[in-house]
Amino acid sequence: MNKIDIRGVAFDNVTMDEAVEICEGFVRDGRQGVVFTPNSEIVQMTLEDEDFGRLVNSADLIIPDGAGVVLASKILKKKLRGKVAGVELAEKLVSRSGESGVKFFFYGSSPTAAEGRAVAEVAREKLLEKYPDAQIVGTNHGFVKEDGMDALVDKINESGADALFVCLGVPRQEKWICANRHRLNPKIIIGLGGSLDVFAGTVQRAPKIFIKLNLEWFYRLLKEPKRLGRMMKIPKFLISTVLSRKG
Repeated sequence: MNKIDIRGVAFDNVTMDEAVEICEGFVRDGRQGVVFTPNSEIVQMTLEDEDFGRLVNSADLIIPDGAGVVLASKILKKKLRGKVAGVELAEKLVSRSGESGVKFFFYGSSPTAAEGRAVAEVAREKLLEKYPDAQIVGTNHGFVKEDGMDALVDKINESGADALFVCLGVPRQEKWICANRHRLNPKIIIGLGGSLDVFAGTVQRAPKIFIKLNLEWFYRLLKEPKRLGRMMKIPKFLISTVLSRKG
């Protein structure tokens, strides 16, 4: 795969369709592949934490989940072909599972949603309403203590899942994946942040016009003002990217 180095993160220069094909190829080939989906905020985190940067770069597929990363690639004259949003990749894989045969397990998010059940289970039900042929064989909330990890790994493996969505937030999910991948049976393991909340409807994704105008980050800030501190990493990342080119 063609790699593009954006501030030390080796992104795969792929389209959405190519990312889907690569992921399904992990299952067909019987080899495990870890997928990380850094946006500009996460790339800035790797610049501030070298250990986390090495961890992110250990993934088998790294896709640019954010307009800021694509903009940075243009600033650096290393143009990526476009944004590949993790939540869209996840839904695309699920939508094809009746045809592809890939079976999914969802791990992460809160033990309680508006319906009083785990967000992961509500996400499963909502996706099955939309894609009745989807094969989602298990779920588990993200609030698992260390002494419950062995049981969780057993649950995932015994489900027969080919793909595991890990939605614990950054950097917890990346650390968990790297610490446990060697004992997990699924061939596709993806860190997906708040995607289960989007699928469950407990968090609304930005309207299409915001996404089209690359203002999804601004919509999230309007909905969650408490994210302002984290969001400040975005301009910090872009400004430092411009300065790094001049340097």
